[in-house]
Amino acid sequence: MDDLEDIIGGHVWLGSICIFGGIWHILTQPFAWARRALVWSGEAYLSYSLAALSVFGFIACCFVWFNNTAYPSEFYGPTGPEASQAQAFTFLVRDQRLGANVGSAQGPTGLGKYLMRSPTREVIFGGETMRFWDLRAPWLEPLRGPNGLDLSRLKKDIQPWQERRSAEYMTHAPLGSLNSVGGVATEINAVNYVSPRSWLATSHFVLGFFLFVGHLWQTGRARAAAAGFEKGIDRDFELVLSMTPLN
Repeated sequence: MDDLEDIIGGHVWLGSICIFGGIWHILTQPFAWARRALVWSGEAYLSYSLAALSVFGFIACCFVWFNNTAYPSEFYGPTGPEASQAQAFTFLVRDQRLGANVGSAQGPTGLGKYLMRSPTREVIFGGETMRFWDLRAPWLEPLRGPNGLDLSRLKKDIQPWQERRSAEYMTHAPLGSLNSVGGVATEINAVNYVSPRSWLATSHFVLGFFLFVGHLWQTGRARAAAAGFEKGIDRDFELVLSMTPLN
């Protein structure tokens, strides 16, 4: 999902399905197998709702962490792959100014130090960041051609704003890091800086986890009540009844 058509169209499509599904459930009776298999009580409905919210939280966590279209890097900071690609780009710009031939230079493994080929034969950044080769980011796309990164554009068309953006993203990885190599934090700085993307993804994961725990708890209570061995509190022996009134 890398454009607004995907985001808007996906929401329209899923929203329509949910609306028609809701109407269908209002107008129809549950199937016999559903009446037999499911528990029908307020506590059971609560457990089902908590499970749905938990799934939403985990899905949102993944999208926040990996997607820079629905969650733009300008607002939330770069994704992990984006920070890694930004580092490779920053070093390419630096070494090219020092005279390196970025098109042919090899690293210690014999692979391209700055540029290499992806599994689909596109030109991509070399080194550790090659595993994030399919990243798409607004600051990098102008340098692509029909076969991946365009060598002539890398040599002649890199703009100052792209250099600034990549330097910023390189030093503000979403891992609480001043720097990263291949997306792995090397100088942890989570005390002084934590990416908004990290906050948002982590909060969704934590809330999704606790909603899942709540789902398990309410499910257990609903099933126990349906089985007949969860009677609740006996009000005749409730402790508060033996206490002295406040007034």
